[in-house]
Amino acid sequence: MSDSETGTPRPYETLLAKGEYRKLQILAVAQRLLARNGWRNTTLAQIAREAGVSTAGVLHHFESKEQLLHAVLEARDTDDELHSDRRGDLIEQLENVVDRFRRSPDLVGMFAVLLIENLDPDAPLHDRLLGRYRAAVATIAGGIRRGQRDGRYRTDLDPAVKAVEIVAFLNGMETSWLLDPSIPLNRVFTEYVRSLERELMPASTL
Repeated sequence: MSDSETGTPRPYETLLAKGEYRKLQILAVAQRLLARNGWRNTTLAQIAREAGVSTAGVLHHFESKEQLLHAVLEARDTDDELHSDRRGDLIEQLENVVDRFRRSPDLVGMFAVLLIENLDPDAPLHDRLLGRYRAAVATIAGGIRRGQRDGRYRTDLDPAVKAVEIVAFLNGMETSWLLDPSIPLNRVFTEYVRSLERELMPASTL
């Protein structure tokens, strides 16, 4: 709430705004360092130094390194939610995925590195990433099933199997792009999506 006479923020509101800005700044730095170094080689002290705060300042917003790791994954999930429609047309959604690479490269890099680092069941983010993977497969399989019910997609195709393939393509493209940012993303995605569309369409519509 602002001062009704001056229109200026009250001190507490200003502190909240500064605190939120600092938290977002710490997250942005963490995403960049995690993408570059992975979680094993990124310390809270490094994040604090690049964010311009003390380690205690980082721990004021995030109780532990593990909580910070979950927070950066939450940022990735939020970005996906804001820029996708999980109930929308599957082909259209896949066409839009390429925008993520340019919109949030640090999130792409961070996610790919954390995914590889947490393949071990005992790794701190393994369960969360496994759950996210399964949710992604289920969402895409659901999109295929909707298309089958609507008569737009072949019914002799197993949605669960095809969804695994599509998620593997998306994960693989992220890793390939991080290794070689010069690859023609738009052309690769366009060719894949067009090929997928042809494969999904009933024979009568070809």
